[in-house]
Amino acid sequence: MKAITLQAYGGPEVAQLRHDVEKPQATPGHVLVKVACAGINFMDIHTRQGKYAHSSTYPVRLPCTLGMEGAGVVVEVGPGVSHLAVGDRVAWCIAWGAYAEYANVPVEKIAQIPNAISFDQAAAAMFQGCTAHYLIDDVARLQAGSTCLVHAASGSIGQLLVQMARRLGATVLTTASTVDKCAIALQQGAHQAWTYDRFADQVLQATGGRGVDVVFDCVGKNTLRESFRACRTRGLIVNYGNVSGSLTDLDPMELGEAGSLFLTRPRLADHMANGATVQRRANAVFAAMLEGTLTVDIEGHYSLETVQQVHARIEARQQIGKAVLWVDRDLH
Repeated sequence: MKAITLQAYGGPEVAQLRHDVEKPQATPGHVLVKVACAGINFMDIHTRQGKYAHSSTYPVRLPCTLGMEGAGVVVEVGPGVSHLAVGDRVAWCIAWGAYAEYANVPVEKIAQIPNAISFDQAAAAMFQGCTAHYLIDDVARLQAGSTCLVHAASGSIGQLLVQMARRLGATVLTTASTVDKCAIALQQGAHQAWTYDRFADQVLQATGGRGVDVVFDCVGKNTLRESFRACRTRGLIVNYGNVSGSLTDLDPMELGEAGSLFLTRPRLADHMANGATVQRRANAVFAAMLEGTLTVDIEGHYSLETVQQVHARIEARQQIGKAVLWVDRDLH
């Protein structure tokens, strides 16, 4: 079968398309899925770069097949699996191997998808939708009347955070790197949007000096300390990414000085512990999509043959919406 394999860490060129990869079989606790679409994510870039080489949360090791999010049809059921059957339409994330014609997927990572949700929509929404859901629902526990600040609000997860927070009745303040990207955040429902320059001053002015209840910060090094200043006393900083690098010199005393803040660095894997939780999150995301209160922007559809070029674009920060690989267009 065809698959994008990784034999060494490095730039986009190490993501090699092979036509002679052995088709996997469904092992115990797994199902074999004929892949229709695979989502392309920063986690795929990080995998290729070797950032998970020693991770215990995401234990993907070389050699491997890239792609940690996909959607397709179950074609084989492994021993011990009782709630899925051949022909089921499914989607998954944080289980590697989606950049291929077939993937052997653990059932605890899989959600069934409604017939009204297409495979490309499911592959675009599963990882980032479940990420936004657990950040808002489990970590921040946003509700009507809450205030939050979303960094990188024009990015794929940022756009979903904005929409989900607005859906709950929260006040949503946002940042982005350019004025054009701020406009995207406003289009998604943000109440206000600014570039990163002195954003804490803008937040404090907008909140009457109080600061927001929650900051969703995926930028890291370049924004985290200013995020402290933008947050209210005893507020919550959710650092769910480090696009600008990690803050390696943080003294916990700073959190006290900034107003007895809470700082957390969550990961999706710890909030997708079993199949029931995965299905619950997926159901919430798909239901919002079907009712029209959540839109997932698919920037483009690509083939396995173009993976290197798409990875290069994402690394150059030229990607705004979600990129999706069409693996089998005959599946609908």
